[in-house]
Amino acid sequence: MDGKNKFVSPFYRPWMTTYGAAAPAGGSNKGLKGIVAGGITGGIEICITYPTEYVKTQIQLDEKAGARKYNGIMDCVKKTVKSHGVFGLYRGLSVLLYGSIPKSAVRFGAFEALSTQMTGGNGELTATQRVLCGLGAGVSEAILAVTPMETVKVKFINDQRLEKPRFKGFFHGTSIIIKEQGISGVYQGLMPTILKQGTNQAIRFYVMGALKNLYKGDDPNKPVPKLLVGVFGMAAGAASVYGNTPLDVVKTRMQGLEAHKYKSTVDCMFQIWKKEGPTAFYKGTVPRLSRVCLDVGITFMIYDSFMDLFKKVWP
Repeated sequence: MDGKNKFVSPFYRPWMTTYGAAAPAGGSNKGLKGIVAGGITGGIEICITYPTEYVKTQIQLDEKAGARKYNGIMDCVKKTVKSHGVFGLYRGLSVLLYGSIPKSAVRFGAFEALSTQMTGGNGELTATQRVLCGLGAGVSEAILAVTPMETVKVKFINDQRLEKPRFKGFFHGTSIIIKEQGISGVYQGLMPTILKQGTNQAIRFYVMGALKNLYKGDDPNKPVPKLLVGVFGMAAGAASVYGNTPLDVVKTRMQGLEAHKYKSTVDCMFQIWKKEGPTAFYKGTVPRLSRVCLDVGITFMIYDSFMDLFKKVWP
């Protein structure tokens, strides 16, 4: 047929030539590789870093307005071990494990897909593009994975603070929450979570990319040693902690068992400021800093290792 009347198959879908099986080899499956590598990475890193996440959440929930249960990080660790044994620091792990794999998969998959879209599969991201891709990755994981996972996790940990805990396990606790509060009961704090995760990943991917580029200098193909990737990841994690810990505190309060005390995210911020002062927005910074730096460093090391492996075995 001539150019004006070119035959188009009824089975043709434009998106397939960019993202699907009909896409060119190489850049097209980068998003899928990111999903697989990210999922594996998420499962490994949460098993390593969970105890610090548990302590961070306990400290944040220990409000000044009520009777304080802990006198600091070590006191929290000692009392938890004394009451529940060493594995008490892993209470609620199943909740994060179920959510960490899809969370990390969505994050890296979205970042790789967005970066491929922006660069056409070729070339390096600019600083602005890296921030935007990180922001998009953070928003995606907030909506698709983090919000329900974090809501259930905080309710689990908060439940364990009661004299008679109600939740016997992940599925039992989740079923009770949904039965009593509906599906919205596991989807509380969406807006602060979007803000937190969006800024988190925008900062982390920007810092990581900037440090890698600084190391590579004029040679964009220069490999970065994995241990150095870990160090860069720790720096990126530290930057994100100081950049958005206030949002993390608000998110935790909005997802706790006493979230009903707050009318909205803004109301939660005002109440914390009024009753506890501005320093309350940085509660749990030290345990969060240790966890996040370790978390992000390990995450980027593992993720980069799998992506390098995929370049060899997955064309």
